[in-house]
Amino acid sequence: MKVDLNTKILLVEDASTMRRMEVRILNQLGFKNIVEASDGNDALKKLKNDKEIKIIISDWSMPDLDGYELLIKIREKAEYKELPFIMATGHGDKSSVAKVFEAGANCVITKPFSPDELKIKINEAFGHKLESVKKVDKELEIDKEGRVKLKIAHIQITDHLTLGVMQHMIKTGQKTPKHLNIETVCMGGWNPVQSAIEEGSVDAAYILAPLAMDLFNYNVPVKLIMFCHKNGSIFVRSKAEQYRKPYQMFFKHKTIFIPHKLSIHNMLAHMYLTHMGLKPGSAGKESVNVLFDIVPPVAMPAFLKENSDSRGFIVAEPIGSKAIAAGIAEKQLLSSEIWNDHPCCVAVFRDEFIDKYPDAVQEFSGMLMDAGQFITKNPDQSAKIAVDFLDPEKKLGLTEDLLKTVLTDPMGISTDNLFPDISQLDRMQQYMSKEMNIGGITDLESFVDLRFAEQALKEDPSRKSNKYDNDEQKRAGVSKINDFSLTKSVALRTGKYLTFGLAEERYGIGILDVKEIIEMADIRPLPRMPDFIKGVINLRGKVIPIIEMRQKFGMEFVEYTDRTCIIVVEISALKGSAYMGIVVDKVFDVAIVTEDEIQDTPDFGNSVNIDYITGIAKKKNYVIILLDIDQILNKQEKSDMAIAS
Repeated sequence: MKVDLNTKILLVEDASTMRRMEVRILNQLGFKNIVEASDGNDALKKLKNDKEIKIIISDWSMPDLDGYELLIKIREKAEYKELPFIMATGHGDKSSVAKVFEAGANCVITKPFSPDELKIKINEAFGHKLESVKKVDKELEIDKEGRVKLKIAHIQITDHLTLGVMQHMIKTGQKTPKHLNIETVCMGGWNPVQSAIEEGSVDAAYILAPLAMDLFNYNVPVKLIMFCHKNGSIFVRSKAEQYRKPYQMFFKHKTIFIPHKLSIHNMLAHMYLTHMGLKPGSAGKESVNVLFDIVPPVAMPAFLKENSDSRGFIVAEPIGSKAIAAGIAEKQLLSSEIWNDHPCCVAVFRDEFIDKYPDAVQEFSGMLMDAGQFITKNPDQSAKIAVDFLDPEKKLGLTEDLLKTVLTDPMGISTDNLFPDISQLDRMQQYMSKEMNIGGITDLESFVDLRFAEQALKEDPSRKSNKYDNDEQKRAGVSKINDFSLTKSVALRTGKYLTFGLAEERYGIGILDVKEIIEMADIRPLPRMPDFIKGVINLRGKVIPIIEMRQKFGMEFVEYTDRTCIIVVEISALKGSAYMGIVVDKVFDVAIVTEDEIQDTPDFGNSVNIDYITGIAKKKNYVIILLDIDQILNKQEKSDMAIAS
C-alpha cells in the first residue's frame, strides 16, 4: 500500500455496529489513526477541530445530515476542495454512483465491502490507482479437446448450489460436456461478483437479478441466460426481544439487515413491512421508521447478535437457518410466503462469450436445468455436495443435516423449473422502481436471451417442471404475491396504550412509541413556526421539538395546570426516527386494548382529519381514541419540526 498507515481517517457512520466493523477492517489494513463520527453534522465538527484529518470515509444514508449532504458542504469550502472523500454506501446502483461522483467524491465503495476492496479505494482516493485486471484472451483458454474454459463467479449460498452439483455431475461422469470446462470462482460478496462480470475477468456470474438489470441498463455487455433458482430466502427475527402483539411494534424504529440494495430481499422486506403498516427504507428517506442496512450475508447472524437495535434480517439460505440453529434468531417467514416462486439470482453471460462460444452456453444451460432437477430429486446427496462447495474452508460451519432441511422445505428453494420468466422480472422491476424508487426500467426483451433455455427444453422436455399444468394453476402459484395488508387490522391495534386527556376526550398512543413522561419544562420559542410548534426543550443534552396537542387538534388553548405534562415519543420523521414532545392536559394510565373492544374510525365528514386515528376502543366506562403518532404531522409539519430542532 502506498498510503502512509499513519494517515488520520475520519470515519462517518451512524450505525454503531457497522462502524465497529469498518474500524476493524481499517485496523486489518494497518490504519490505527481513526476519528469516528456518528453523522454528517458530527463529522463537520470533528473536521473543523482536527486539521490532521487527511481522508473521509462516509456512509451515505444517515439521519440529520447524510453523506451526500456532507460531501456537498465539504466541497463548498475551499480548504476541503481536494480532501479525499470515499462514499461507502448501500446505494450501489449506477445512477447513485454517478450522482456521488458528480458531487465531488473521489471514490465510491458499495456495502458490504472487504478489506481488499477498501484498500483499493483508499489508494485510488489518494491518486494511487492500481492497474486494472487485464482481460484474459479467451481464445487461449481452449483445451486439447477443443473445450473452452468458462469462468463463472458465485457466492456461498444455496441459491448457487446448481453450480456445485453441475461440477459434481461432470466429475462423476454423469455429464461429459463437449464444448466447455467450468471453473467456478467463489467470491466473498456481491461487490466482487459485480466487478468481475463488469470488467470481464469472469465470463459469467450468478448474480442478483436487479443488480444484473442495473448493469445492463448502464451498458455493461451482459445477457440473462437462465434463472439460478426460485424462492430460497428467509426472514428471521431476533430472539433478544419478545415478539408479541401489536407485531409491527417489534420492528418499528429498529433495523433490518439486507444483503444488497439491488436485491429481491430488499423488495420482499419492503413489501412485507409496508403491508404491516410500517415505513421501511434507508436512513435519509422521508418518514422511515424501519431502517434497512446493508450487511455481508455471512456476517448477518453476528450483527444481529451484537446490535441491540437490530430486529432481523432477510437473506438467502442457509444463513438464516444457521442463525436459528445457533439460538440467535427465530423464523419470521420464508420468502415464498410473500411471493411464491419468485426469481432471485440469475445466470448472466458476457456478450462476447455468447457470441464466440454459443455451443458452450447452450451446453451450460442444459446442464443447469439438469442440476436443478438433480437437487429436487436427490436432496440428501445435494446437501453433501453443498457442504464442500459452499464451505470449502469450513468457516461457515455448515452441516449436511442443516442443508438437507433447507433443501427439503416444501416452501423453500425451488430449482426444478429454471426457465427465465420475463413477466416475473418485470413484476420485480416495476415494484422496485415505482414503490421503492430504486433502479430503472430494463428492456427485458433485449436483456433476456431465451434462445438457450428454449433449445434446452426442445432437447429434453422433461427439464421443465410439470408443477403447474395450466394457466389457472400458474396464476394461483407462480405469480402469486400474498396479501399482507395488515395496516389497520384489529390484531395490529390490540395491545398496551398510554392514555391521556385533552379537554373531555381520552386518547391513546402505543406504549412502545412512548419514551418517557416529564413535567412541563421551559420551552424556548422559535420564530416563524406554526402555532402548535411551541419551541424546543433541552432534555439531557438532546434538543427536542414540542407540539401543543390542543392547538394541533384545533381546540381552545387553556392555561397549564399541575397535571399538564409532556409525553416524549419517537416518530418517523423526514430522515428516519426522531424524538418529539407532545403537551397534554393530563396522563391517565396504561390501558390494555383487546380485539373485542376495537371499532373502526367513524366518518366525521371532510372537516375532520382522521388519518391519525386508527380506531376507537370502547371500555366499560369510557372510550379511547386510538392515535397513530406517526400520522399526527404531515410532511410540511415534519419539515417545520426538523427546522425547529
